[in-house]
Amino acid sequence: MPPTARASAAGVLMLALLAACTGGGDDAPAAARPPEGAPALEVTVVLDGLDHPWDVAQAPDGTLLVDERAGGLTAVLPDGTVREVAADFGDLFAEGETGLMGLALDPAFGRAPDPASGESRRFYTCQGARDGTAAGIEVVAWTMAEDWSTATRVADPLIGGIPANERSGRHGGCRLAFAADGALLVGTGDNAVGTNPQDLTTLAGKVLRADPATGAALPDNPFVGSGDGAQDLIWTFGHRNVQGLALRPGSGQVFSVEHGPDRDDEVNLLRPGANYGWDPDGGGSYDETVPMTDPDLPGAVGAVWSSGRPTIATSGGTFLTGGRWGAYEGLLVVGVQKDTGLLALRLDADGVLVDQFRVPELEDVHGRLRSPRLGTDGALYVTTDNGGGDDVLLRVTAA
Repeated sequence: MPPTARASAAGVLMLALLAACTGGGDDAPAAARPPEGAPALEVTVVLDGLDHPWDVAQAPDGTLLVDERAGGLTAVLPDGTVREVAADFGDLFAEGETGLMGLALDPAFGRAPDPASGESRRFYTCQGARDGTAAGIEVVAWTMAEDWSTATRVADPLIGGIPANERSGRHGGCRLAFAADGALLVGTGDNAVGTNPQDLTTLAGKVLRADPATGAALPDNPFVGSGDGAQDLIWTFGHRNVQGLALRPGSGQVFSVEHGPDRDDEVNLLRPGANYGWDPDGGGSYDETVPMTDPDLPGAVGAVWSSGRPTIATSGGTFLTGGRWGAYEGLLVVGVQKDTGLLALRLDADGVLVDQFRVPELEDVHGRLRSPRLGTDGALYVTTDNGGGDDVLLRVTAA
């Protein structure tokens, strides 16, 4: 019998109560207005004509790199020049929610070349991939040409074996982020398969933690050497569809952002080995009537924030840092795709929700917001996700 959350985490983690952490929805306090003295925000379009852009990253030189779900990379140079990046996506599996998804630059991107590899322009994508007739999800490592004209695969894949839903592409994840210790984190979806989130023999419905140089599990991952068939790469489990990973500067804290079924989109504070309580195994079916975090699961960890009912379809998240943000400094901002806009959460030092509000300048203006990302220049960059070639990359600054 495959190891499950009940077997591996029982007695390790304290049971958290959902109700104490809930914000939003029909059974929770109404969202507050922005804090007094909050800055007015200026929103400008950096790039248009995109189709389902999934992620954005900014290099130290100010260049912005954007990917699109159906395949393709575009660079916006500091002088505003837009450059299509030539890259091989011939094996891309793009179906439904799955395609070219998470994007991250190596923390050493643009610095002096690594003596061992000779690389200084390494970046990573998480994408659906088809090998013959079979499809899965892979993390691929690339290097970028100095002039941003060409990207070349250098580890193909860096991490493989992440399942995909080949019929519909449903719940493919997939977000990438670097932890404060340099580990590469990968948030995956459960593929809409009921057993996946609690099954530690599969990488679906998890957050993975890997060495970005090799793709191997780090030796202090919680299930390394467990001897029960658990995958060494797994850092946390019991997830439905991880759409965002946000690192809180200076704290070491990592938060996931997840879609709920018909209730309870969630933001979770991640802890090694923790079970976040999604267990839709209906005896061979995918039972989405169960709670997003099942309190009957031993050790299930409750959410920091939950939408309640109805859901708002939360997506990527990032923390705002820097004095320019004034009263917004330190907020976790999260893209919203159903009730469209940008959700702002104020958390205390322990990650407990203090208050929440919607950012007025982005409320129901640009449609579905997929990925808010804080740039190296301190500005907030946001991709929209409306489709039809009408999507844009936004730049948000405090006026």
